[in-house]
Order: sequence, then C-alpha cells, then structure tokens
Amino acid sequence: MKTEQLQAIVVFDIDGVVRDVGGSYRRAIADTVEQFTDGSFRPTMENIDELKSEGIWNNDWEASQELIYRYQESQGKAREAISIGYEKIVDFFQGRYRGSDPHNFDGYITNEPLLMSAKYLEHLSQNNIGWGFFSGATRGSAEYILKQRLGLQKPILVAMKDAPGKPNPTGLFDVVRQILQGDNSQVSVIYVGDTVADMQTVIAASQEQPNTNWIGVGVLPPHAQNNLEQQEKYQEKLKNSGAAIVLNNVEKLNYDLITSLL
Repeated sequence: MKTEQLQAIVVFDIDGVVRDVGGSYRRAIADTVEQFTDGSFRPTMENIDELKSEGIWNNDWEASQELIYRYQESQGKAREAISIGYEKIVDFFQGRYRGSDPHNFDGYITNEPLLMSAKYLEHLSQNNIGWGFFSGATRGSAEYILKQRLGLQKPILVAMKDAPGKPNPTGLFDVVRQILQGDNSQVSVIYVGDTVADMQTVIAASQEQPNTNWIGVGVLPPHAQNNLEQQEKYQEKLKNSGAAIVLNNVEKLNYDLITSLL
C-alpha cells in the first residue's frame, strides 16, 4: 500500500485490546502481590483497575510492586523499610505469566483469548487504513500474540524497552513513522487502548505534534464488562481521560466508524 493512499492510521495497544489479559497478566499481578505479602492480600480486578486509573502504572511489574508497597503501608510499615527486590518481583511474575520454560511459553500467556482477528486487520488494509501496535508488553509476549496466535508476518510493533513507557508518546510516534515509511503526509492517527494511560498518551501526542489529528478510542476490556455499573464506571474513566468514543470490542472500530471519527 502506498502511504499517500492512506486515509488514516490506527495504532493498537495489545493488552485488553488484542487479547484478554484478565486471566493472565492481571492474574499474575494478583499472584505476585499475594506471594510478597505472605498471602495476606490478593488484589481484586477492581483494586488493579483503581491503580491503573492513576495513569502511571502501565508496567505490570511496577504495578505489582506498588500494590505490595501500599498494602504494607496500610499495615503501618514505612515504604523505605520494605525490602523486596524488584528483580525478585519480576522473576516471580514472569514465572506465572510466561511459565517455567525459558524457551517455550507454558504459563498463563498460552490461554489468553483473542479479541481481534487477522481478518479484521485485512479489512482495514483493504480500505487503505494503515495499522500497527504500541504496547507496554515485552517484545516476546507481544510477538507471541501477534505472530503465533494472530498469524501476522511482520507486524509494525513498538514494545517495552523500544520506547519510554506510556503516557510518553514516543513509541506512538515511532509506529506512525514506520507506517508512513518516511512520508511526511499529515494523516489522522487513532490510538486504541483500554487504560487511562493509553488515552493520556493521545493527549500528550496532540500536545507535542498539534498539526496531526490524534484521536483516542477506548475499549472496555472483558473484565470491565461483568456488570453495567462496572462497565459505566470504566467507560467514564476512559472518556474523562480523553477517549472520543468507548467500544466494548475493538472490531467495532470498522471503516465506517473510523471515517466518522475523522
């Protein structure tokens, strides 16, 4: 596809958008916090959502550590007195999420339901919509879902360690540049995510590059759709953080809806 034919660019977050991580990443967070609080505290989905709504805990290792700290503080311990090595937290988390085999994933990651199909992405390409991925997941985890599960050959991806974490928009800019292949055309960009940090990334992008039309689209992850009250609360947080629209599934962002947003 020639870049001058692009009508728009859509960049997707992965966790909660492309795959359901309620039983994987979030389960690993809960396991990790429970492990390092000696079984005294296991955070609920609501606890994790509340933390992530602060917009600065996109890294799930850091989110796990923060939940551990906050629990210990609630028990009267000073944060400075809590001696839990970050690497130990990461290793335990990865053991649950990726599994015990360093060469082949055999952990929670293997059971993540897909929320997007390759056919949906083909539909975007056929309608001259460029697409790529910007995620806080590790490259190994992101490529596993994109290449092995979705069957994509060479997806444009910026993952953890490729760019600063969200809401810094550098990774989003990198994806757009790769899609445009050096073309400086002004194309509207939609970023699709499921967290406050994702929407804040769009706001930051619009502030740094005001000549581009940046649009945030929120997606409700499956765990936030268990009941109407929870769904409305989660939706409100995304809209208050800058989402132009909030969908309950990423594939509802079809060509017609994309053109209406532009």
